[in-house]
Amino acid sequence: MKILELTNYSAGICGVWTRVREESVRLAESGYEVRVFSSNLTKGNNEIAKSEENIGKVRIFRFPAKKLGGESFMSWNFEQESINFSPDIIIAHSYRHIHTRKALIVAEKLRKMGKKCKVFLVTHAPFDRSGSRSLPSRMAVWYYDKFIAPRYLKNFDKIVAITKWEIPFLLDLGIKMEKISYIPNGIPEEFFKIKRKVKMENKILFLGRVSPIKSIETVILAIPLLKDKDVIFEIVGPAEKKYFLKLKELIKNLEMGNRIVFSKPVYDVKEKIKKIDSAKIFVLPSKSEGMSQSLVEAMARSKIVIASDIPASRDLIENAKTGFLFKFGNEKELARIINNIKDEKKIEENAKESVEQFEWSNIIKKIESLF
Repeated sequence: MKILELTNYSAGICGVWTRVREESVRLAESGYEVRVFSSNLTKGNNEIAKSEENIGKVRIFRFPAKKLGGESFMSWNFEQESINFSPDIIIAHSYRHIHTRKALIVAEKLRKMGKKCKVFLVTHAPFDRSGSRSLPSRMAVWYYDKFIAPRYLKNFDKIVAITKWEIPFLLDLGIKMEKISYIPNGIPEEFFKIKRKVKMENKILFLGRVSPIKSIETVILAIPLLKDKDVIFEIVGPAEKKYFLKLKELIKNLEMGNRIVFSKPVYDVKEKIKKIDSAKIFVLPSKSEGMSQSLVEAMARSKIVIASDIPASRDLIENAKTGFLFKFGNEKELARIINNIKDEKKIEENAKESVEQFEWSNIIKKIESLF
């Protein structure tokens, strides 16, 4: 069976690409012939990625793209190459993007040629993001959802939601429940199986992209309010320059330079596990999220997790049972929670148990069940 994965990016730091890469590699290992088509842009710096690449048995083809707005809305032409490949399955990633509608056009052309081709759309939770969009963007999203989406979403064989919280949004778009499948992003088995090898430090950890939507300043403002004056806050991940400089200025003004440190991004799974294991608390103060990979990874490592009370976090955390939630942007509430944490072994155990469902070996079975 031939499978074609369509995604915005296949190079750089991108949550969608993380899903596509792992999904593609595992499907190829299961015996499917898998190809990935994407733009030739690199997420994070917009450098041009090489046009072809192999990852294991997966072949990746990248096409010249034109940016149309935002960080990932673009146009790139791949239709003829898709028809030439003649897939049995097309998995199109990211709702509201041009390539997902083109996937339906390709499938229709293949059907007219006598080829049966199913098309699945993986949404990647683009809903409830108005706080991070400009007014023109919010108007464009409203128009798309109101007038464009209802006409073509029904043509997909399945709509795959990566979170439970986005399902009501899909129902509001006119999608019937029987056409929706909940298949979240997965995390590697190593997060559950590797034993702790590093000493846990008196440290709070943020691990992810350092950008305004993550609202890292909330944690920085909470640090002076903590009773423990020895706790360190470590920020790990690729940083947007303007935001990084803003955070550095805030740290300087608070005179917290000796308690807040920035570290380089960590990509290797084993090194990431060591970094998570080295912290006492994992914090995610984001304004909005789709499905936080880093939050699931921290919970799999039995960490005390604290996240802003947004739909994506509520999807994963049961407050005071598997972790803690605080009102977005409220550094005083965040500090209060941290100050009240004592021995939380039961919460740590509950956290790990609650995310075992996200192990990739379980997720890939759900994906194959669609075929």
